[in-house]
Amino acid sequence: MATFKDDLRDAVTPRAFLLVVGVLLLQLAFVLSYVGAFHSPEPSKIPVAVVADAQTAPKLAAQLNGIDGKPVSATVIGSEAEAERQIKDNTINAALVVTPNGTDRLLTSSGAGSSIVGAVQEVFGKAEAQQGRKMTTQDLVPLQAHDARGLTGFYLVIGWMVGGYLVASLLGVAGGARPANPRRAAIRLGSLVPYAVVSGLGGAIIVDPVLGALTGHFMALWWLGALIVFAAAAATTALQVLFGIVGIGAAVLLFVVLGNPSAGGAFQLHLLPPFWRAIGYILPTGAGTDAVRRIVYFGGAGIGGHLLTLALWAVLGTVVAMGAAVALRRKHESAGPEPATAEPATAD
Repeated sequence: MATFKDDLRDAVTPRAFLLVVGVLLLQLAFVLSYVGAFHSPEPSKIPVAVVADAQTAPKLAAQLNGIDGKPVSATVIGSEAEAERQIKDNTINAALVVTPNGTDRLLTSSGAGSSIVGAVQEVFGKAEAQQGRKMTTQDLVPLQAHDARGLTGFYLVIGWMVGGYLVASLLGVAGGARPANPRRAAIRLGSLVPYAVVSGLGGAIIVDPVLGALTGHFMALWWLGALIVFAAAAATTALQVLFGIVGIGAAVLLFVVLGNPSAGGAFQLHLLPPFWRAIGYILPTGAGTDAVRRIVYFGGAGIGGHLLTLALWAVLGTVVAMGAAVALRRKHESAGPEPATAEPATAD
């Protein structure tokens, strides 16, 4: 009869113990990443401009650039029209237009992020108060009516990312984290393509005709969503082929623990600590979030780098998954067939 110790040994294998430890570490990393990114947002080098006469503009820009912590990076722009153009293509996030009557105008862009607007209003407000001047604010790129705080795009991308790594993980659980041969790996990757297309379509339908949260860009959001989903799914598949079931945890680490807080959703990248700011647009969540923002509010200006990032994740995920599947197949073939198990003798 098995003892409690025997049952415990069978139930808690070394492999199971290591998996539990891995989950614990992943949980703690989640807390550290989210709290670390959001517990004390501070603006850092937000790109802004000053429009004023030839004597005032350089002095004011130098004053802004000399603020402790460097919350903004101010440049001088020669005309209000040029400042408006750069705000509307998201080259800068705000501009202060100095007027002779003592009431200056701060041009902002809610489409670039509500947190950014709040930060620049605070910085410019203090600078204006020190000069004894007043300031009004004009939003040149307002948020759509049903895009509260500009967070719709962020949550849309998170939904697409979850769908991508979750479907790849489920296929791995159902068919084995490591495909039996390269052909099966190719079939698995191929099956992700129609899923990504349908997933991108579904997300675009929800945010546009169903909820009216992000309107007027249906086709662009559809195909961007398809790319995001496939990039997440292909990368997750590659991690599973490389590391087995542990690859699922690696995908969660990349796309959830690191990707979500650094994506520039709740707080844009210029308000995040250096580590999260540095990785934000390298990961598909951040690249996708800013791509949605640029499509909806800035006519797609500057989206090329984000599309390249997403395409690289998709291509590298596919190449690594296929390459690892080929390497595993060759390793098994070089090891030779497993020795046959002797059949138990039977009485005649």
